[in-house]
Amino acid sequence: MRDDIIEIRWHGRGGQGAITAAKIVANAAFISGYSGVVMAPTFGTERRGAPVLTSLKISKQKIYDLSPITEPNMVVVLDHLIVDEVNVTGGMKPGGLIVINTPKHPDDFDFENLKVATADVTTIAGEVGLPPGVVNTGIIGAFAKASDFIGLDVLARAIEDEFKGKHPQRNSKAARITYKNTIVGEK
Repeated sequence: MRDDIIEIRWHGRGGQGAITAAKIVANAAFISGYSGVVMAPTFGTERRGAPVLTSLKISKQKIYDLSPITEPNMVVVLDHLIVDEVNVTGGMKPGGLIVINTPKHPDDFDFENLKVATADVTTIAGEVGLPPGVVNTGIIGAFAKASDFIGLDVLARAIEDEFKGKHPQRNSKAARITYKNTIVGEK
């Protein structure tokens, strides 16, 4: 296993945009100089509200391994209720990062040896006028703040490119406001 690959697993529900969020981050990573970017969505029954999962691998070098992620460095959760339904931290590397869309504080979660970041993306998305349940662009802002991996401006441009003709400014605004309102735990 290569240690230069950053592995990010995204957990959400059908209709929330987890796969689109991972795609936006993949595009922003590529623009930022990461030539190795592999995204692989996984989902069962294709229906709104069903749990979905997508894997995103990022490296400065080309990636030839297309297998699913089993030991992520980071996990992004678009619906905090999934935490009680799915083992979102399964296989996570010690010291890894979990980003959760929730009104709760990071200290409300008891994930051993993991850094937790939280933001109430659902409320922020509604305040900027996004449709109910669409939290993908907002969670990208929380991801940017917590991971300090890809700059918010690059991610906001990638969001606007993805949503041309579909309220690009509202979507990037959701990311920017969420970025400012993300709480990163101390663990």
